[in-house]
Amino acid sequence: MDFTAQPKPATALCGVVSADGKIAYPPGVKEITDKITTDEMIKRLKMVVKTFMDMDQDSEDEKQQYLPLALHLASEFFLRNPNKDVRLLVACCLADIFRIYAPEAPYTSHDKLKDIFLFITRQLKGLEDTKSPQFNRYFYLLENLAWVKSYNICFELEDCNEIFIQLFRTLFSVINNSHNKKVQMHMLDLMSSIIMEGDGVTQELLDSILINLIPAHKNLNKQSFDLAKVLLKRTVQTIEACIANSNDGEERLAVVRLLAKLFGSKDSDLATQNRPLWQCFLGRFNDIHVPVRLESVKFASHCLMNHPDLAKDLTEYLKVRSHDPEEAIRHDVIVTIITAAKRDLALVNDQLLGFVRERTLDKRWRVRKEAMMGLAQLYKKYCLHGEAGKEAAEKVSWIKDKLLHIYYQNSIDDKLLVEKIFAQYLVPHNLETEERMKCLYYLYASLDPNAVKALNEMWKCQNMLRSHVRELLDLHKQPTSEANCSAMFGKLMTIAKNLPDPGKAQDFVKKFNQVLGDDEKLRSQLELLISPTCSCKQADICVREIARKLANPKQPTNPFLEMVKFLLERIAPVHIDSEAISALVKLMNKSIEGTADDEEEGVSPDTAIRSGLELLKVLSFTHPTSFHSAETYESLLQCLRMEDDKVAEAAIQIFRNTGHKIETDLPQIRSTLIPILHQKAKRGTPHQAKQAVHCIHAIFTNKEVQLAQIFEPLSRSLNADVPEQLITPLVSLGHISMLAPDQFASPMKSVVANFIVKDLLMNDRSTGEKNGKLWSPDEEVSPEVLAKVQAIKLLVRWLLGMKNNQSKSANSTLRLLSAMLVSEGDLTEQKRISKSDMSRLRLAAGSAIMKLAQEPCYHEIITPEQFQLCALVINDECYQVRQIFAQKLHKALVKLLLPLEYMAIFALCAKDPVKERRAHARQCLLKNISIRREYIKQNPMATEKLLSLLPEYVVPYMIHLLAHDPDFTRSQDVDQLRDIKECLWFMLEVLMTKNENNSHAFMKKMAENIKLTRDAQSPDETKTNEKLYTVCDVALCVINSKSALCNADSPKDPVLPMKFFTQPEKDFCNDKSYISEETRVLLLTGKPKPTGVLGAVNKPLSATGRKPYVRTTGPETGSNINVNSELNPSTGNRSREQSSEATETGISENEENPVRIISVTPVKNIDPVKNKEINSDQATQGNISSDRGKKRTVTAAGAENIQQKADEKVDDSGPPAPSKPRRGRRPKSESQGNATKNDDINKPNSKGRKRAAVSQESPGGLEAGNAKAPKLQDVAKKAGPAERQIDLQR
Repeated sequence: MDFTAQPKPATALCGVVSADGKIAYPPGVKEITDKITTDEMIKRLKMVVKTFMDMDQDSEDEKQQYLPLALHLASEFFLRNPNKDVRLLVACCLADIFRIYAPEAPYTSHDKLKDIFLFITRQLKGLEDTKSPQFNRYFYLLENLAWVKSYNICFELEDCNEIFIQLFRTLFSVINNSHNKKVQMHMLDLMSSIIMEGDGVTQELLDSILINLIPAHKNLNKQSFDLAKVLLKRTVQTIEACIANSNDGEERLAVVRLLAKLFGSKDSDLATQNRPLWQCFLGRFNDIHVPVRLESVKFASHCLMNHPDLAKDLTEYLKVRSHDPEEAIRHDVIVTIITAAKRDLALVNDQLLGFVRERTLDKRWRVRKEAMMGLAQLYKKYCLHGEAGKEAAEKVSWIKDKLLHIYYQNSIDDKLLVEKIFAQYLVPHNLETEERMKCLYYLYASLDPNAVKALNEMWKCQNMLRSHVRELLDLHKQPTSEANCSAMFGKLMTIAKNLPDPGKAQDFVKKFNQVLGDDEKLRSQLELLISPTCSCKQADICVREIARKLANPKQPTNPFLEMVKFLLERIAPVHIDSEAISALVKLMNKSIEGTADDEEEGVSPDTAIRSGLELLKVLSFTHPTSFHSAETYESLLQCLRMEDDKVAEAAIQIFRNTGHKIETDLPQIRSTLIPILHQKAKRGTPHQAKQAVHCIHAIFTNKEVQLAQIFEPLSRSLNADVPEQLITPLVSLGHISMLAPDQFASPMKSVVANFIVKDLLMNDRSTGEKNGKLWSPDEEVSPEVLAKVQAIKLLVRWLLGMKNNQSKSANSTLRLLSAMLVSEGDLTEQKRISKSDMSRLRLAAGSAIMKLAQEPCYHEIITPEQFQLCALVINDECYQVRQIFAQKLHKALVKLLLPLEYMAIFALCAKDPVKERRAHARQCLLKNISIRREYIKQNPMATEKLLSLLPEYVVPYMIHLLAHDPDFTRSQDVDQLRDIKECLWFMLEVLMTKNENNSHAFMKKMAENIKLTRDAQSPDETKTNEKLYTVCDVALCVINSKSALCNADSPKDPVLPMKFFTQPEKDFCNDKSYISEETRVLLLTGKPKPTGVLGAVNKPLSATGRKPYVRTTGPETGSNINVNSELNPSTGNRSREQSSEATETGISENEENPVRIISVTPVKNIDPVKNKEINSDQATQGNISSDRGKKRTVTAAGAENIQQKADEKVDDSGPPAPSKPRRGRRPKSESQGNATKNDDINKPNSKGRKRAAVSQESPGGLEAGNAKAPKLQDVAKKAGPAERQIDLQR
């Protein structure tokens, strides 16, 4: 019987004595009092012990008889008796009393019970000495207590924890190697019953167990270690539940700290010996209490270092904590992993390092900084110093690329930290020159392409900042004036943008500027620092000297000085000077000679040479003066003679950038260089020819003579019958005529008229390969087409050189380019040219018009019709044409080279069937709009040119362009109006993200004002003007539905471009609504279109395995993660076009095997517009074929030639609309079956050409498509699991 379920003690038993009022003793036992001797007392107690030992729980009479004796034995006289034998015998009696009277103890006072159990506990210390004559009696006491579970009665006491802690400590202290298993078993039974049957385990009680597991205690008493270990195994579930369910976070924290010591100690094998407790501890990594999780993470570092075998267990928990919502925990995860990795890289696995890699893109700067610095330290330790051998270096070789990729982030803090890491860890600036350059040389050769771009951009930004500081110092040399002060303020604001916290930086930069104005010595030091001839050692001295002058001893923390140091670190040439360039050239010479350590450094000699030249080429832009030495140029001449075309091209460009003093200072180099440049201009590659011509023009004074020696023989030897020998001469001639127009413009005119146009462009000498592809790689393009492309570029360069249209040559060229676009690239219309070659020529023609538009004198003569033809290239049927054209358009717009009207072209991207292209266009718009707004803020004089700069002024150009969209044939066709609305909202959504200066009302006012004018392109055509007003009404409908602020008064009356709109007529009022209320509702609610002919055209083709392309509706907001659209594997091979920008994602819809290309640079988050478009299509998303305007079908593989004829519907307001080739979606047709029939007969009429078809079939029509169906199915099955790929690097 035990006390596990003991009720409250019966009060009837209190104070029970015999009938005569005396205590009843067992037979033969006299009264036990303090009057007798100790020996006599022991003798009598032994008899009492024997009596109680023989009694059982069923002896009710005896229990009643001896109750007074039981109470007497618990008196203070016995509990505090000085004789240990007396105390032992009393303890045994009390233990038997608890057994006999169970479950009702005879003692009712809680204080008395506490005294009794503390007394019994003290007696258990006698178990320590197994050789004692009384040991058996001590063992009997332990056994009795364990069997009856007597201590469980203490659960009723408020301070029972004190008793239990004392008991546990006593048992752990007395156990030793002389005890047998029975002793250990009874101890375990006694303690485990207390743990498992109580209400919980307190921190102090748990400490009394766990402290025995600490290695130091283990060495003192191994038996206590074993006892604690077994006890924990037996009770781990109870302990784990108590820890997890404890509402006291501090209590759980204390447990975790103790367990961390136990598991983390170097000699501890507790985790292996006691897996349940280890799992219990790991659970605290997910504790709700932040300090507990933090303590768990901190422990992981010691554990990884002392117990590498536990890394696998810790990895999963650290993974979760690396995404913890608490910044401090994510930070400590990084510290934990990096600390262990710095101790020994073998302690951390790739997955743990991957967590640190992820955190380099954390939303919090403190976490990002810790991750970046940690990785940088690992790179320096294991890659740069090679402390753990090649295997360790290989394991962390990715760090250099990852760190440089971070330079793509928008935060200036990230960029500055990357620059600091590069200067201190990747290529330490304090190394000796030769060692430093060797480090840079092989680093550059081993970087991935995106890291190389980032490093080049870093040098470019630093060089740009040096230029700004140089210009600021130049302004200090000029006399004070209002214009000077204004220019200086603008320069200071620009410099502040390149420092941390630009808001505060502005004040510090102003203060620094005042100091520069007052301190001439400081200015001279700064001028020396940014001087092109400043050496690295001089730069270091200058930085220290400037910092010393600005330091304030009374101010230990000086934010102003810190900011100035940031500026100095960015502009100081700590890596590159003349000595460094010389060392780089020597390294490259060794690679050329084969005596370098290329293979040991992990790069091939060819890679080292090519990368070395590319590195020198980049540095030639930023440090041109450092190259001026005979030794350097001799090495570059050696590179010019090499067979590697890329190496020679880079060498020419270096000469071009740095060789301004070659003619005067190095005549021997000059005499050797000239014939090589002539040879490259005549017979080198096109890129070499271009660089050679520019090099001659840049570095020689007699350039006219030199260029004439190239121009005359090339112009005489042009032969269209050998097109492969034409490309380089055409490149050279074009650049010569652009660089020296006064000398060569006239002779070039006859070449253009007689050869370029008449003989080359207007003739098709060869027949293109009819493979049905819309695009082919460069190496597969016919020489004749490559020559024609270069001929078009030559025309543009010739005109750009002249920069006037006096001879009307520009008009003729524009007509020629327009004709090429109208004819879809087949200028002769003899159908001898292949589809892919036609795509090349369309791209060349559209790009040429756009290039000419960058010159004001030619922009003026480009007609609206020619502008519209150029714009339609962005909806070309070929993916690569759309992609490359959009890149060129963005590149020119972002540099403010193109007029604002060309930004309207991006509105047409709403029709692109590929999600990535639409996303790219949207990002281009965001970038362009932000740049223009920022330019206006930074340049007060720009307000005079608002018509060409203010982004909102793109609205009238967009409305006019959409009104002349060849797809827009019926002004009341709801389907067509829906497309117009999509295009309008594609642009307006970005413009309306903010209502800057009441811009919403301003755009609304522009649309209203357009309705008071006429279309300048066809002012007298009623239908043309009606379409214009209809687009205006759709725009007003969109603006009104998306913004409640558009009804405010416009801040100013907008000016409309006269090239596209006539002047408003007096008394002309146009308050007519050109779209009905029903149409307005349809446009805003997006109700499903009626099925039938219009619905049928969007049904996917019957070829097996094809899925429709689902296009989401409403605004597409960017995110920090680029996700490729889910394209069906059967939709054809997307050939990879390398983008000129790091942000580009390439997908080709014109090849046969699909390849998904994931974007590298993350996209910024854009706040969604408040009033989202209500779209009921969400209820009908399953019906893909019913909503052509919203959901499109993926372009099919190799299926370029199907042209489906539009179903001619009669408009009530006029004659039947002509058949128009569609762009950006499937061509309209009555059924899919007539696609083959109409393949060849459907030709473009009016202007324009075939647009981007959503589904393109092979020349064989549907039969060919169906024949390939089984293969497509197989591909679909194989590619199934990888439908969606996500780049998590942002």
